[in-house]
Amino acid sequence: MLLNIRDLHVTFLSTGKEAVRGVDLAIEPGQRLGLVGESGSGKTVTAMALSGLIERWNVNMTGQVLFEDRDLLACSREELRRVQGKDIGVVFQEPMTSLNPLMKVGRQVEEVLRIHTDLPAAEIRRMALQAMEQVGLPDPERTYEKYPHQLSGGQRQRAVIASAMVIHPKLLICDEPTTALDVTVQAQILALLRDVSDRFGVAILLISHDLSVVRRLCDQVAVMYQGRIVERGETDAIFRAPQDEYTRRLIAAIPKKRKHHD
Repeated sequence: MLLNIRDLHVTFLSTGKEAVRGVDLAIEPGQRLGLVGESGSGKTVTAMALSGLIERWNVNMTGQVLFEDRDLLACSREELRRVQGKDIGVVFQEPMTSLNPLMKVGRQVEEVLRIHTDLPAAEIRRMALQAMEQVGLPDPERTYEKYPHQLSGGQRQRAVIASAMVIHPKLLICDEPTTALDVTVQAQILALLRDVSDRFGVAILLISHDLSVVRRLCDQVAVMYQGRIVERGETDAIFRAPQDEYTRRLIAAIPKKRKHHD
């Protein structure tokens, strides 16, 4: 088992709100799981808890987040930093918030290699250019020298994926990675994520409010509502015969035309 979340509770101390209420979730190596729910359902808080990106001073977390049998909730900040980026990569919704506007794209793709390896500069550059090529960025040598504002939205998201993938993590957490993109670019990014997962055996946890996006990428789906997982199963089976009333409402909300294209 790559990731095994057991009875995870997350309460924000500032508000007293329990955002995650007893979540159990497991991901096998190479598996693609969609975590779906409306805004405020707790899906992003769950992802942040397991990626170590949640501000610990502001929350009370109980339960276990076992990554290859190491409990991330019990790790020190130092131990977590060793896992972040190297074994767990994260792709956020809005690439402009993930990229430093004052830093060239190539240097940002290299960053995780500089932090987690002792490789010589020439090898780090070679690996960064290779990752940029693998995610379909045009003319990697030239793109390497560009700044984020010189790229299109889709190219920026590809650059974020390249920086997350350059060290070949075991798990890629994608939090609404296509929401800010138009439908055509959205389809390209989903195809890219599927290709990356197939080629390198990377497991993907896709966080989304949109079941039709999850259906295109994930073989399993977990549906989250008010901090709890209300249903989990094979994606096609859940679309065919949803058991939970909330899941039925999510499926009914998919525009008919989109449903037809899937």
